[in-house]
Amino acid sequence: MSRGWITRLQDEISQAWAVAVKDVRVYYLTPPMIMFGLMLPLFLFFSFSIKREIGLEIGLARLLALTTFFTASSAGPVIIPLERRVGTYDRLLTAPMSLTTLLLGKTLVGAFFATLVSAVPLLISILGLGVNLADPGLLLISVPLASLAFSAFGLVFASIPTRSVGNIMMPSTLVRWPLMFISGIFIPLEEMAPWARTLAYFSPLTYAQDLMNHTVLGKGFLNPWIDVAILPLLLILFLIPAARLHHRSRVLGY
Repeated sequence: MSRGWITRLQDEISQAWAVAVKDVRVYYLTPPMIMFGLMLPLFLFFSFSIKREIGLEIGLARLLALTTFFTASSAGPVIIPLERRVGTYDRLLTAPMSLTTLLLGKTLVGAFFATLVSAVPLLISILGLGVNLADPGLLLISVPLASLAFSAFGLVFASIPTRSVGNIMMPSTLVRWPLMFISGIFIPLEEMAPWARTLAYFSPLTYAQDLMNHTVLGKGFLNPWIDVAILPLLLILFLIPAARLHHRSRVLGY
């Protein structure tokens, strides 16, 4: 029984990995991925940071949080409707794998994309601008953790029964923008009023931003290990409704 369970787990992991590798090869350079996953967080950062005279370290911490949030959460809402349009998503659903395994593969796609995109400003800041990281080891944990959680968050919106990327990105943007403004990106948690800080705790981006502050600046509002513990919990909490909603969309024929 134990050996059979291990074999099944290995099969599920290999299937999820195969889905992730396929999506990386096919969809990473598509225009919607570049626009929503790469250009959007950069434009947001520069539009809200220009002339604010923030330091390089603070700017890097904010950019890393924005990049992981918007880039990772854009993968599912872009890839899944495109696959529905050409019929490849239907073939994946009929393959001998569980829906959970399929969604885990999609989660890995967004996490890989966000991690790669985050590495660009990180390397530029370290090698070109001389920024020193307070805790590089913690950064190696925080970026993948945040990317996984936000990628699963995007899968919740990708469950909307449609074949149009725009029909998913509209409600996704309407939710992500308020979360961005209450998360401590532009107003640090310690400077917020108590009622605003209470709202910030409901934003998943809050914990990523606080963790990036610890890794780059060496200080944050919360204990860094609280952030590290919450992000995997958010991954699970997002995957559960995502799986149920995707099952519902499958019943509806999408």
